[in-house]
Amino acid sequence: MSTISAINPLAATSAAGSSSAATSLPGQKALGQEDFLKLLAQQFKSQDPMKPMDDTSFIAQMAQFTSLQQSSEMAKTMTAMSAQQQVATANSYIGHKVTVDAGSGQTNSGDVTAVKMVDGTPQLVVNGQTYAMSSVLVVEPSAVSSPTPSSTPGQ
Repeated sequence: MSTISAINPLAATSAAGSSSAATSLPGQKALGQEDFLKLLAQQFKSQDPMKPMDDTSFIAQMAQFTSLQQSSEMAKTMTAMSAQQQVATANSYIGHKVTVDAGSGQTNSGDVTAVKMVDGTPQLVVNGQTYAMSSVLVVEPSAVSSPTPSSTPGQ
């Protein structure tokens, strides 16, 4: 006859909730939503029929799972928003004069003529060379041309 060890759902939940903030060591897998559901299902299978799980405990676990799910979705949304913001910022540099760190203590100045997407990251094109947004040292406003006065007939 096999022995079934007790599963502590609160410890599993807190481990699953903290896995998004912690980084995994090589060879280790972080706990996620699927792992939480598997642990919860195993707990239901293993519970003593004469002493079923307390309703408040089940509700607390479901609330924690919902919170974990919402946190995961929020992290995905924030990542997408950050990527969109980087593209918008890069596009706003078009036509502006920038000074970028060209490496080895060198700088390069010129107008941003285009934005290239390289591996999903926007890169600025300055004098025919591409630079990461993080290499921008100075952004200067684009030259503003004064409007030519229009002459009205009859004056």
